[in-house]
Amino acid sequence: MIRIRSAAHSDIGRVREENEDRYLHDENAHLYGVADGVGGLPGGAEAAQLSVEAVDELVRATPTGATPDLVQLTRQTNQRVHDLGLKLSPVMGLGSTLTFGHIWGSTLQIAHVGDSRCYGLREGKLEMLTEDHSVENEARQRRAKGEVVHYHEANRNALTRCIGQPTPLNVDLISRPLEPGDRYFFCTDGVTRMIRDSELAEMIAKPGEPETVLRAIIDLAVRRGGPDNATGVLLYIDGLE
Repeated sequence: MIRIRSAAHSDIGRVREENEDRYLHDENAHLYGVADGVGGLPGGAEAAQLSVEAVDELVRATPTGATPDLVQLTRQTNQRVHDLGLKLSPVMGLGSTLTFGHIWGSTLQIAHVGDSRCYGLREGKLEMLTEDHSVENEARQRRAKGEVVHYHEANRNALTRCIGQPTPLNVDLISRPLEPGDRYFFCTDGVTRMIRDSELAEMIAKPGEPETVLRAIIDLAVRRGGPDNATGVLLYIDGLE
């Protein structure tokens, strides 16, 4: 049996008129994560909301004893958001990031699309377990292969993948064997653009309940200007039996 403590919190920030972030925090289903409606597209809140609702429904619908196929679930979620986009925004569509984890046995599986993130803290060391699907990161990877790639600086943070896209979706799947003492942090870019990884490492490692630690992180992002919605889900692995 696994022993877990967790918390989830979202803040609209100081600039946006609507919170288009959503989170997954289903302790019974061992399901945790975040979704962030894509800026520049209409219906960001609707896209993020449908993303988390679809994942929760599809994971719970998995037959008893079977391991959920997170890649297939994410693609099904993508199709649902795409279909909604055809109704609400037929010209531009809808879009959301989606980064979520599901614990099965003693393993955390993470499905990831977009630039929300999941971090893991183990023995005091913080590691970013996901990779942002951005123009800048894709260009860096292609350059490493010897390709000549150019992009406009203003577009460096633009997404190359999102939930709701019409083309077949490539989903990153990360598998992480759990260890007692692990801490995992799912968050939107309203957090990571305002707080350095080194600061996150210090804050996540602090003693205390996850609710207290998480609110301190979100509050710091807001105090530093809160230009975007800031959302996080913090997970402590207290023990494995």
